[in-house]
Amino acid sequence: MTTEAPGRVVDLLVRHARLVATMDAGRREIDGGWVAISDGRVTDLGGALDAPPAARRTIDAEGCLVTPGLINTHHHLFQNFTRAWPEMTSQTLFPWMSACFPVWERLDEEAAYLSAWVGLAEMALSGCTASTDMLYFHVQDRGDLVAATIRAAGEVGMRFHPSRASISTCGSTGGDLLPRSIVLDPDHILAECERLVKTFHQTGPGAMVQVAFGPSMTFMVGADTTRQMVELAERLDVRMHTHVAESAGDDEFCLQEFGHTDFEHFEHVGLCTDRTWVAHCVRPKPHEIDRLVAAGVAVAHCPSSNCMLGSGIAPVADLRAAGVPVGLGVDGSSSNDSGSLWLESRQALLLGKLRDGPASVDARSVLEMATRGGAACLGRAGELGELSIGSAADLAIWDLRGVTWASGGFEDPIEAWLRCGPAGARDTIVAGIVIVAGGELANTALDSVTTQHRKVGTHMFEQSGRARR
Repeated sequence: MTTEAPGRVVDLLVRHARLVATMDAGRREIDGGWVAISDGRVTDLGGALDAPPAARRTIDAEGCLVTPGLINTHHHLFQNFTRAWPEMTSQTLFPWMSACFPVWERLDEEAAYLSAWVGLAEMALSGCTASTDMLYFHVQDRGDLVAATIRAAGEVGMRFHPSRASISTCGSTGGDLLPRSIVLDPDHILAECERLVKTFHQTGPGAMVQVAFGPSMTFMVGADTTRQMVELAERLDVRMHTHVAESAGDDEFCLQEFGHTDFEHFEHVGLCTDRTWVAHCVRPKPHEIDRLVAAGVAVAHCPSSNCMLGSGIAPVADLRAAGVPVGLGVDGSSSNDSGSLWLESRQALLLGKLRDGPASVDARSVLEMATRGGAACLGRAGELGELSIGSAADLAIWDLRGVTWASGGFEDPIEAWLRCGPAGARDTIVAGIVIVAGGELANTALDSVTTQHRKVGTHMFEQSGRARR
């Protein structure tokens, strides 16, 4: 049923779709569908037999699948400076970190801006409309790095959820792993968290920027500091994000440092609440999954990064069956090394079938993770991750025509979306604004930004004393 007044003209109409996969509460799929948009929100949807409203602008989606915009729930955008760097490509998690740290330590405001711009542009091209970021490399007097990433997101046109990540301790066994320059005073960290929320955080429907707090890993921030951060998040009503159960080494480190496991420490410092979503969760024990469910914690599944670092395959089917909300995350562009959420979705499909059998996961369940699951991670269920009346007008249009589908892939557009292609979105729309059109970014600064990104990256390598071709 339409919300439009008789004769009203909507801002944008996407019409003639092969299929609109709404991912609403009923998972409605509309053949020959259309979506009407005004003021950045969906005002009506219909099918081939329903008359659409008049519109100021129309986008023809003939032969296309229309989905909600994909949501990226875990990223470290600054890491795209060390993509495919030979020193780290064959390492597990902690040696990989050690190899990259000397380069990342050179991060400044310009580098944070450029890496975010490039990374978010890549996300937009893959049909992603909202992304998180966990920026934990803060060196004193290097500028306002999180503000720089927020500026980049605004220029690309993405909805953005940066988490102000932090490191306040390296523990008795971590001194050789972490650069001392990024281990910051707890009072400074807490003050910065509060400042960023008061400066940038938006509330209510349609928010384009929402700030979260992110103890990088539960054991890299002091217990008292983490508890204070949780209390601050509750007072300011923002979310918390951290890594949990990513690798076998996490438990070993925590047992040595604290006398209990990574997950036990996660609970001990007060992070196991419905305000938190965690990244990876590759190795949860059955009783830990039960605790996640009871607490209302959501999980960002990062299949490609977990493969690259040899961390394992997360028990996604078990998590979802138990009732844990699961979204998808591309993770840092140096442990993936791609920033495409479509590729991440396909990897989730393949690894799910490999781990639990071919009937355990299909394209629809992966699309649900990439949309509704992501919205749950961000605390925005019902607004993002679905196309329904009143939801945010964030959507992706996927062209299902051409040689990839010539042999019959058109029979089921959603299965064909992941099994056959198309790898990138034809159009990506955020809050009713087209940020990718015809597979090209609307912002024409992409070439100049990538050129500057390479110059800055090369300088960071030179400063660190690392070789780069």
